[in-house]
Amino acid sequence: MPVSATIMDAYPLSLSIIIPVYNEVESLPILQQKLSDVISALDLDWEVVYVDDGSTDGSTDVLRELQMGDPRVVVAVQRRNFGKAQALNVGFALARGRIIITMDADLQDEPSEIPQFLAKIAEGYDVVSGWKRTRQDPLSKRLPSWIANRTTSLITGVKLKDMNSGYKAYRAMAVRRLRIYGDLHRYIPILAHYAGFRVAEIPVVHHSRRYGRSKYGPGRFLRGGLDLLTVVFLNQYGRRPLHIFGGMGLILFLAGLLINVYLTVEWLNGARPIGDRPLLTLGMLLLLVGVQLTTLGLLAELIVSYIQRSEDPLNTTATVYRHESEPTDIREPIRP
Repeated sequence: MPVSATIMDAYPLSLSIIIPVYNEVESLPILQQKLSDVISALDLDWEVVYVDDGSTDGSTDVLRELQMGDPRVVVAVQRRNFGKAQALNVGFALARGRIIITMDADLQDEPSEIPQFLAKIAEGYDVVSGWKRTRQDPLSKRLPSWIANRTTSLITGVKLKDMNSGYKAYRAMAVRRLRIYGDLHRYIPILAHYAGFRVAEIPVVHHSRRYGRSKYGPGRFLRGGLDLLTVVFLNQYGRRPLHIFGGMGLILFLAGLLINVYLTVEWLNGARPIGDRPLLTLGMLLLLVGVQLTTLGLLAELIVSYIQRSEDPLNTTATVYRHESEPTDIREPIRP
């Protein structure tokens, strides 16, 4: 079967828009009208997937009205508020478009920017993130976000100005390969970069919030820092844990060994007894911790080795070329 036909079967639509919703009842009719006006002019087969993440303000009823009035509207209602990452996972699972765009429901993202995202994807990128160059938020949100973005870029090497933007475009193949949980949605470009996908950024318009209030408090910055450690650790050392545990263990073991050798030389030269010296306790402690960390690294390697045996070895392969045949694009998983 030709590759293009296979992809068309898996993703019959050109475009899916995923919008997590949590208590945005006033914004939804306006947003839907804007989306319809913009995308209808593009002559694409499209859908919009609203994921109601436990709204309590009547958003569910408004979404149902929108869905009954437009066959291109899909509504998924969560049993309670599970968070944005899970809402996106639900949207990704339901999306039928070969290109997926995510945006917020609060009208701060401008639907007229969608053609820009599509044009950038057409250049060959797999993930395109929106950069709110002139961000319409208070300084209490902009400053911590600026610090977080610069720190993340420095640590990960992914040079994006706005990691936290929810306005993004993806090829379906990219999101199908990513696993998002907790609050890792803000680091999707980094996860995609580590997975070998091409990532780009474009400037987008950002509006002031028209209705309601932000659903995010200052606690998200602490969670974001912890999630960054998770992303870096899992992607840098997830397949080779001995490199970090064994490395730290070896350093500590050698430090403890040097201390104990020094004390032994002193004792042989007739120095005062070393049994009551704190330095001996430190040396023995470093030796013990070093051995434990190295052992932990070896055990982690055994677990990773076992898991990798059951993984598809072609997970990291984009295209297969065979003699006298068309190249096979295996990046698009087929739905069961």
